[in-house]
Amino acid sequence: MNEWVDTDVRQKQDRRSIMTLLKVFLLGSVMYLLMTFLVKTFYQDNPDQMEWQVREVYNQKFIQSLIDSNNTYRQQVLSKLGGPDITEAKKVNGHIWQVFFYRTQLKESDGFTTREECTALLFKDDNLVSVGPIAYEQYNEIL
Repeated sequence: MNEWVDTDVRQKQDRRSIMTLLKVFLLGSVMYLLMTFLVKTFYQDNPDQMEWQVREVYNQKFIQSLIDSNNTYRQQVLSKLGGPDITEAKKVNGHIWQVFFYRTQLKESDGFTTREECTALLFKDDNLVSVGPIAYEQYNEIL
């Protein structure tokens, strides 16, 4: 009879241990999901704080998302990508044209950023009108 009581006590202890482990696992899972949600919701990427390799990929992905979007404004791009690596502007017939160049592919590790290493974004009166090589061609054609 004493063995029967010991077995019953061991089974109860085993169940308590399993329940404790299950509670710890569930609490850890909830905490992980909560932290992931908070980081994704409130953490803002700061391109100025990124290493150059990470920033190039970040620039590429964001610029790629702009190709299919409508109504993108200069300030939105500046807030996401920071200041451009190269910029040009001119005023023609009362319209302000700006072309921003963001580095998206390193060609030569010489400490200088060239237009060939960048993707161009063309703005007319703060509205994005063109992305990529065609953007700079269009900018150059404006008289």
